[in-house]
Amino acid sequence: MSTEAPRLHPLHRAWQMLPARSRRLWLARGSAWLAPKPARVPPPGASGVVVGGEIDRASGLGESARLMAAALHALGVPGGAIEAGPGVRAGRALSDWPDRSALVLHVNAPVLPAALLGLGRRALRGRRVIGFWAWELPTVPEHWRPALPLVHEVWAPSRFTADALRTLGLDHVRVVPHPVAVSPPAPSALDRQAFGLDPEALVVLCAFSLASSFERKNPLASIEAFRAAFGDRPDRVLVLKAGHGEHYPADLARLRDAVGEARNIRLETRTLPAADMHALTRCSDMVLSLHRSEGFGLVPAEAMLLGKPVLATDWSATTEFLDESCGVPIGYRLVPARDPRGVFEAPGAVWADADIGAAAQALRALADAPERRTAIGQAARHAAQVRLGTAGLEAALAAIGVPVPGLAT
Repeated sequence: MSTEAPRLHPLHRAWQMLPARSRRLWLARGSAWLAPKPARVPPPGASGVVVGGEIDRASGLGESARLMAAALHALGVPGGAIEAGPGVRAGRALSDWPDRSALVLHVNAPVLPAALLGLGRRALRGRRVIGFWAWELPTVPEHWRPALPLVHEVWAPSRFTADALRTLGLDHVRVVPHPVAVSPPAPSALDRQAFGLDPEALVVLCAFSLASSFERKNPLASIEAFRAAFGDRPDRVLVLKAGHGEHYPADLARLRDAVGEARNIRLETRTLPAADMHALTRCSDMVLSLHRSEGFGLVPAEAMLLGKPVLATDWSATTEFLDESCGVPIGYRLVPARDPRGVFEAPGAVWADADIGAAAQALRALADAPERRTAIGQAARHAAQVRLGTAGLEAALAAIGVPVPGLAT
């Protein structure tokens, strides 16, 4: 049997020799040219909303779509939710969708053309098409630009993301924060014993998905700050909840190396149902997020709704709902954004490096002040309920002419 590698076509070899940034741009342009396009002028109103996205996938954009679908149901807005994304064919018949319903696609610009190809031209007929886009840097790569003619407008989960999208020249971006408070976390009955945690220890939780960029989530900073604050104290425990580790073995290895022999740092890599994940948060005393950037920040938002004090880098989208009145913002310095995977990069983009010393000091102060932790947690819950409701979504619906009957009882 021959073991010789298959020969690549000369054009394929030439394509591979192009810089990754150039390949992304040409792919985006080509797919946008092939994709079906909505009518140039959007319909004046809509009778409801269909939410499209990774409805059945454990991802940030998937959760984004689910949260919006739940909020629309709570508001009594007709519509539904469908799977949409690269390689996904519309699973529901068009007759099942409300007439003239707006189509809100929680699919980022680079893969939006592929999602539209899956939906087909008929799905766009007579509909206002809206892209719900999330991004975590203050500027946006050029390969997002070809998708602009494929949507009538864009919604973003934060002012931070909306400002970034405007660097593309967009003037039709609405800020629609995720309505997390409408579907607050519902923890399961699991307690500390179920997670193998000492009931008397102070537990700090750092939860993140490795699929969302190791460098951006910056878990090594949380390990460094925790060690600076508590050393090897057995009554102080850091739980690192790392999602999707099976797909990123090199990143998981970096985490294991950083943890080393520390007995007071737990690396939790199991895939937990959402209710059990919320139970783990409830079992914690505080949540630590020394991220370099967030386009929204679901983990801090959900922790706040569970009444937990959150320590988070005081930059990007989390600052829009977490401040000194309801959390512990951590200082930072801005540095050039460098992502080894090449995903979170854009010309001139920066992100934040949290102040490790300040984070360690804040951890020690909160660890020794249970009453302060309780007060911050209560303020956090109230702030999240007020700031992360349906107001932004209702305003966006009114702007496109969708009647909002009111909250369901």
